[in-house]
Amino acid sequence: MATLQLLTDCPNPAIGLRPCGGRSSPSTRHYHYRSSPTRIVPRASNNQQQTQPLSLNRRQVIAETVTGSLALLLIGGFEKEAKSEDTLSEWERVYLPIDPGVVLLDIAFVPEDPSHGFLLGTRQTILETKDGGNTWAPRSIPSAEDEDFNYRFNSISFKGNEGWIVGKPAILLYTSDAGESWDRIPLSNQLPGDIVYIKATGEKSAEMVTDEGAIYVTSNRGYNWRAAVQETVSATLNRTVSSGISGASYYTGTFNTVNRSPDGSYVAVSSRGNFYLTWEPGQPFWQPHNRAVARRIQNMGWRADGGLWLLVRGGGLYLSKGTGITEEFEEIPVQSRGFGILDVGYRSQDEAWAAGGSGILLRTTNGGKTWSRDKAADNIAANLYSVKFISEQKGFVLGNDGVLLRYLG
Repeated sequence: MATLQLLTDCPNPAIGLRPCGGRSSPSTRHYHYRSSPTRIVPRASNNQQQTQPLSLNRRQVIAETVTGSLALLLIGGFEKEAKSEDTLSEWERVYLPIDPGVVLLDIAFVPEDPSHGFLLGTRQTILETKDGGNTWAPRSIPSAEDEDFNYRFNSISFKGNEGWIVGKPAILLYTSDAGESWDRIPLSNQLPGDIVYIKATGEKSAEMVTDEGAIYVTSNRGYNWRAAVQETVSATLNRTVSSGISGASYYTGTFNTVNRSPDGSYVAVSSRGNFYLTWEPGQPFWQPHNRAVARRIQNMGWRADGGLWLLVRGGGLYLSKGTGITEEFEEIPVQSRGFGILDVGYRSQDEAWAAGGSGILLRTTNGGKTWSRDKAADNIAANLYSVKFISEQKGFVLGNDGVLLRYLG
């Protein structure tokens, strides 16, 4: 295994993680946060309106509406059954003080303080909450604003009070005090690919992945990094293209998506969606796999029981047969209405949620055997890209145009 070290002089680009010389800077773009909007709730009488703060709980609004409706119905001398889609939705939208067009990419909370969390996105977006995700405020990190870069913050992870953030162009931030302050760790501009994922694994330890399949681990706060794989995915495919991997000759060298299991295994989808790759701790190379379905793969990830889920373009959902890494999948009927499903997040062993295009939300309570549609986001004109459950009680759905849904339970 090669060891990646931070050196004071110019290192070999293949093994260094410290920048050498100057770097080019794209044109500066400035974005201004607007103040938090308020929610408008129409009154029952005349045309007046009442403004309420964003902290108003969606269930309270529903409860007040239902109470008033029932009172009117009883006065009229008859009763009417409440609609389940109005009263049973388990998600509410949280409005954020960010510019339109921001795509939310990742979210994490401090394990030692579950009410304290961070939300990342495009256009150099970092938001912070100290009330469990009910309200969010823009967070400025001076060490990430030294240069004229418009960063896309891709991934965040905490272990205890230690946390890590990575983004594009290559940037790595580290905190040891639960995010009160962030230090910037130098990275080489010759790093193979863009950093798309980071996982805090222990004291001063982390694991990061690039979209070209490079995996690096550190155990000393990022001063040294060790390569966990011996070559990029492109190099692996050049050696195995004759082994029967369909579509490998069209591989552009980057991942479309990558997901990590709790035991440290990875599954990644090729940029064209024509095959997928897996890696387990200790393996020297990524292992390519032919897709077992006709349509191209949209995303893949890990179920709570250790098996795999697979999404294809056009709204198809597949579950692997058994647990672990396999190429055998079976299709599960879902009411996707033709919209693509983009992510799946497990709340527990049995309950999971899937999200996708045009605000589609699907739920299973039997491990994925059957799915039903939740209409909570039907009126939200946004694509929902990511489902994140921090715990069984705390979950979020992240989308484009700054759309954030919070799980009510």
